[in-house]
Amino acid sequence: MLVHALIRDDGTVEADELCTVAAALGMSDQQVRLCVKRLVAEGRFTHEGRGRRALLHATEDTRHALAPNADFLRHAFRQDAGLAPWDGVWHLAAFAVPESARTARDTLRETLLHLGGAPLQGGLYVCANAWEPYVENAAHRLDAHGALALLTTTDLRRGDTGDPAELARRLWPLAEIADRYHRLSRLAGPASPGSPTAPASCRPRS
Repeated sequence: MLVHALIRDDGTVEADELCTVAAALGMSDQQVRLCVKRLVAEGRFTHEGRGRRALLHATEDTRHALAPNADFLRHAFRQDAGLAPWDGVWHLAAFAVPESARTARDTLRETLLHLGGAPLQGGLYVCANAWEPYVENAAHRLDAHGALALLTTTDLRRGDTGDPAELARRLWPLAEIADRYHRLSRLAGPASPGSPTAPASCRPRS
């Protein structure tokens, strides 16, 4: 997660910046080295140079997988600034992948959850934001696009619940999500007097 958070727009991560941020989070250089070694061995990054002068390059698959994170982060900042209010449209994705393609089915399900979707019932997921390009890209990669159906609605109900705010409370673990943000806020807050100043790389990148 730390390495992924520091990827620049050109797909690189500077080892010096990585070690600096890791130290601010209480991680050792050894932990960072082992993490980088594993990511390279798994084919997620390539490595150039040595020590703190090294440069990591995210592979094409890694950049493709992480692209939605940057897009969603930009959208979140716009929402927080009041520049992208919710338009009242729910985005739904349904699929029926046969048992013979279980791996593709499970991967597609995990992808929908990773993209911020919530299950309504078996094979049907909902998201409050436009996610169609990302869902379709994932389905194409898994050769499951023919089993995918996409639709939108402004009239979503589950049982007797139709109020959007109440639906969100029932579909997503909002309290858990809020607690994570509170913990992140405490960790990434302003440095106390006399402590090292948090590097700019600690701030979310857009």
